[in-house]
Amino acid sequence: MRLRVEFTTEPFDLDEAPRHAVVARETVEAAQLDAVDVGPFGNTVEGGADDVLGAVDALLRRTLAAGATRVSLQVNVIGEDQA
Repeated sequence: MRLRVEFTTEPFDLDEAPRHAVVARETVEAAQLDAVDVGPFGNTVEGGADDVLGAVDALLRRTLAAGATRVSLQVNVIGEDQA
């Protein structure tokens, strides 16, 4: 199964990226994912279910530890893995 996850971390700071946002970016960029799109108001990652779910686990643990007070995410099934 292939998944797409869209997520944001809060609190927002438009002047400078908060530590939790930097940690979120570093976490998803280091994961074994097929696509990563990081932006100022939302982020999207795609890949196989195991890789995406592992990245989400790390994302939640690391961003909360780095000061995020809220993490919003949406998970969508976008297809089956190519064999």
